[in-house]
Amino acid sequence: MEAAMKENKMASMPVNKLLISMALPMMISMLVQALYNIVDSIFVAKYSASCMTAISLVFPLQTLMIAGGSGIGVGMNAILSRYLGAKDQEGVNRTALNGIVLYAACYVVFLVVGLFAAEPFMRAQASSQEIFEEGTIYLKIVCCMSIGMFAQFCFERMLQSTGKTIFSMYTQMTGAVINLILDPILIFGLLGAPRMGMAGAALATVIGQCAAGGMAVLFNVKFNKEIHLNKIKGFKPSGHTMGKILYIGVPSIIMQSIGSVMVLGVNTIFSHMNIIDTALSLTEARDNAIAIFGIYFKLQSFIFMPVFGLNNGMVPIVAFCLGAKNKDRLIKTVKLSVCYAFVLLTVGAVVFQSVPDKLLMLFANESNFEHILTMGIPALRIISLSFPVASFCIISLSVFQALGNGMLSMIVSFLRQLVVLVPVAFLLSLTERVSLVWFAFLIAEALSITLCVFSFRYMYKKVIKPMGA
Repeated sequence: MEAAMKENKMASMPVNKLLISMALPMMISMLVQALYNIVDSIFVAKYSASCMTAISLVFPLQTLMIAGGSGIGVGMNAILSRYLGAKDQEGVNRTALNGIVLYAACYVVFLVVGLFAAEPFMRAQASSQEIFEEGTIYLKIVCCMSIGMFAQFCFERMLQSTGKTIFSMYTQMTGAVINLILDPILIFGLLGAPRMGMAGAALATVIGQCAAGGMAVLFNVKFNKEIHLNKIKGFKPSGHTMGKILYIGVPSIIMQSIGSVMVLGVNTIFSHMNIIDTALSLTEARDNAIAIFGIYFKLQSFIFMPVFGLNNGMVPIVAFCLGAKNKDRLIKTVKLSVCYAFVLLTVGAVVFQSVPDKLLMLFANESNFEHILTMGIPALRIISLSFPVASFCIISLSVFQALGNGMLSMIVSFLRQLVVLVPVAFLLSLTERVSLVWFAFLIAEALSITLCVFSFRYMYKKVIKPMGA
């Protein structure tokens, strides 16, 4: 086993080739994942406009689930990679098994949320009984059956930490394909299936997640020889080990949860905003604004997911280099990641600026397409101006996590989204012009880039520079 660990490609492969080999499968798989989320919303939007609004309203709680799974994965991945770099096999096995325990606990939490909190959550936001009912059934299904999603997060992160990102790509693409196939069948009742609407969309999602999670387990057992999941005999959960995972992971969970709170805050602003629109009633205009905000996030995910995939490939390399005390490879990895992220998000900004109407029409139906375009085109063009700037911020926050200071990432994210973005959005909403609210995103991003630059300099002096040559 020691010989196998010595041969770990993160120690010897040229950095650019290593980063591409680690990140590209994750970028592709996350792009596919974003695509099926978009297609999911497209089918729902074609089914009914109220369902699109419901999807936008449930998004914050879905984000919390993803935050839990992703955050624990960040902590587990960073520690696994560090132990791999230090050639500590016992530490590797202990971290993996305690990570499984944490994911199981996370599932129990959201099972309870699905059973008891879905209805109150939707009742507090929905403007109509139809939106309330559609959102509630969707939330109950995705929360109560989230075991597949958490299994997928857990075992894919193990594959990523050992450089086997190609298997993660296979699992995510399988889940995506299953979801894409089942979405129209279950939503519209094709091929003899019942017409299930929002319930069908939710079931298609969780079935895809369960299939992907099962595949990830199988790949780890058969191909991941650097992590011994069979060492479960005599295993006892370790509070110390779980604490180390959470020390890195919780700030990431909070950071992503902050995003959920931000979305909830902006949705609340729109739901109470006095929108002047002669073509729509006040309630319709508010629902339209919420739907546009949800559409933006779906489209944004398609642009940003490849960058997050790049992050997933970069983090284990940075953590490995930290454990191996290889300063040069660490710095080169970060520089290349920033460059690739900048190119990706600049391309995304160009697309949003060039064809916003084409993008929005994907989510419109005959009853609302004119209103979607009128309100949505300014939103996409204004917010996308921040994309190139966001590239450095996204990479920096992940680097801080890989270096063991997830708290710094959390602070920057908190200031950006809750101290600046939501309050500024509220102040701009007082103008009664929806188009001005979108400028809050640009103002928040300006603060974020400033904080990230100063924070990166701090981490360089504290952690990277002392590593030596």
